[in-house]
Parts: sequence; C-alpha cells; structure tokens
Amino acid sequence: MDPFAFEHLVRELFTAMGYGTWRTQNSGDDGMDAVAVQRDPLGVTVIAVQAKRTKNLADPEVVRALLGTLHGKKTTRGVLVTTSWYGKLSWETAHRNDLTLADGRNLKALPLEHLGIDALIGLPKIPTGWPQADLA
Repeated sequence: MDPFAFEHLVRELFTAMGYGTWRTQNSGDDGMDAVAVQRDPLGVTVIAVQAKRTKNLADPEVVRALLGTLHGKKTTRGVLVTTSWYGKLSWETAHRNDLTLADGRNLKALPLEHLGIDALIGLPKIPTGWPQADLA
C-alpha cells in the first residue's frame, strides 16, 4: 500500500469510528494528513491526524512535528498512526503532551473492528514485546 492509500485508510477508519474527516493538502500540510472532527452536546473535538507508513521505528521527530502543529492550529488533540512502532522517547513525548500514538499492533485491531479489514503488517524485525501473531 502506498503512503497516500495508507492515509486514505486511516481517514476511513476515523470515519467508521464516527468522526467527520477531511484530507489536508499534499505539501505544506504542517504535519497533518487529515483532520477528524466529532461534534457532541458538549462541543467539538478537532483532531490533527498524521499517518506514517514505515517498516522501521517511527522517527521521534514526527511526534515533535505533530506537537508543533497542535500548537499552531486550532486542534483539540493529535493522533499519530504508524504501521511500525515507537521508541521510548516518542512515547514519553506523547504522554507529556497528551498525544495519542497508535502503532502497528493497534492498527491491526482497529481496521478489523471498524472496517472489517484484516490487515497484514510486514516488518523486517519483530519489535520488542510483539508476539509473532501480531505480524500475521
């Protein structure tokens, strides 16, 4: 799946989970691939969504870039989705700044639950703590 198709899949996933979504422009997107919006009686939640299709450890700079986007845009929170995994620095940065990180293990379960898609995630090595079954 090419990166644009992956971004489309992530938007479809948010839509299936009840969010209104739209795609941002290809270049100059300020670290966002999509915006997801949910309205309820208490207000509006606006989420900056970044999707990274990669086979290796997600670069912590991507987490910092999304954090910078949150400060510059009128978003409630940020969600970074990757096919791979995050390192300790990324998890710590996300936790301190209320960002949500979804790694390949989460990504495998969510499309199955919400879209009926059983995704195959191929990685060159098994990340620490992942059972082999998570890659099949």
